[in-house]
Amino acid sequence: MKKALISVASLAAIAAAVPAASQAQDVANTGVYGNLNLGIVDAKQVDVKAVQARLGYRFNNWVGVEGELGAGIKSDTDRIAGVDVTTRLKHSAAAYLVGFAPVGANTDLIARVGYGTSKFRVKAAGLSASDSEDSFNFGVGAQHHFDGVNGVRVDYTRYETGKSAPDANVWTVGYSRKF
Repeated sequence: MKKALISVASLAAIAAAVPAASQAQDVANTGVYGNLNLGIVDAKQVDVKAVQARLGYRFNNWVGVEGELGAGIKSDTDRIAGVDVTTRLKHSAAAYLVGFAPVGANTDLIARVGYGTSKFRVKAAGLSASDSEDSFNFGVGAQHHFDGVNGVRVDYTRYETGKSAPDANVWTVGYSRKF
């Protein structure tokens, strides 16, 4: 009986403490954040390097939104039918709904889903062409803030373009800051 009372008292204390801790964590995790990332865009034969900037707002401990702008920093050249073909990411833009799963005081797992557009330029045999592709994007990642404000974020995002262009896998790592 004594053990049962101690167990019930312990559960009651935990039940009282969890909402307060959760509320304190919600306040600490809300607000504006930004990321500056380097990434690899792998679209079948084409592998280009990119830099991305993200600006987001975290509404509570679990949900946020973010916008993303990117630009190519290294093109990819492949030899196709004896001709060198160079592909470069000109720019990309996307908007996401972001889900956060706190796994520690300064660590979150991240899932995101959104819509974006990317513009590429292809050069071959003295000719050049540009094309934009819209995509449905989804991905996962993790972030850790070392001092509660400055940290690192890694993530993977899949860009599904439909049948008109190859889908892309985008891997990024970068600096994360809460404002």
